[in-house]
Amino acid sequence: MLKDGEVLEEFFGDKKIIQNTALYRFTSDSVLLSRFARAKCGDSVADFCSGSGVVGFHFMCLNPVIKSLTLFEMQPPLADMSRRTAELNGFDCNVACCKIQDIGREFDDKFSLILCNPPYERGGFDNEVYEKAVCRKEITLTLDEIVSVAAKKLKFGGRLAIINRADRTAELIFKLKSHKLEPKRIQFVSGTPTAKPYLVMVEAVKGGKEGVEVLPAAVN
Repeated sequence: MLKDGEVLEEFFGDKKIIQNTALYRFTSDSVLLSRFARAKCGDSVADFCSGSGVVGFHFMCLNPVIKSLTLFEMQPPLADMSRRTAELNGFDCNVACCKIQDIGREFDDKFSLILCNPPYERGGFDNEVYEKAVCRKEITLTLDEIVSVAAKKLKFGGRLAIINRADRTAELIFKLKSHKLEPKRIQFVSGTPTAKPYLVMVEAVKGGKEGVEVLPAAVN
């Protein structure tokens, strides 16, 4: 099942995920987001910018009550690894290889929860490998595009759980509210209990009322 450069790694108990040493590999951000997001029984879940699928797969393992999972990833090698990881573990999910901006109208108002660990660094890729850079930096996809598409694909009352840099918190909240996604839960992430936060996670509800719960900072 493995191709050149690929390895199997543990990610949830006895579960295995396929990673490629030459491509972008998941970080602790993915696990943090999958634990921050909350599931409801019967949720139809999408994972935007899914990479090798770790956010969606980890969330599925944590929350077997969800109804369905669809992964959206633009890079064919990463999408292919997701498909084979699902097959290896017996996960029931769909994998769509496309840009977030190109997700079809058949997915409008379809999902009750969207998870997204997006590329959130600014700037070009300089001397980096392009396939890795587009997973980290806003080269092919902007924050506004992510939020705009999520607003269209969520059902009324559906939730978007997204992670980003802490210093982009004001921008993130502005984008969410601009697309009628109301922030309801916020949690910052620090390296130590006394360190300045470096990440922020937000859960926003489509058509939700104002009022936000700020959770104690997570230490990673």
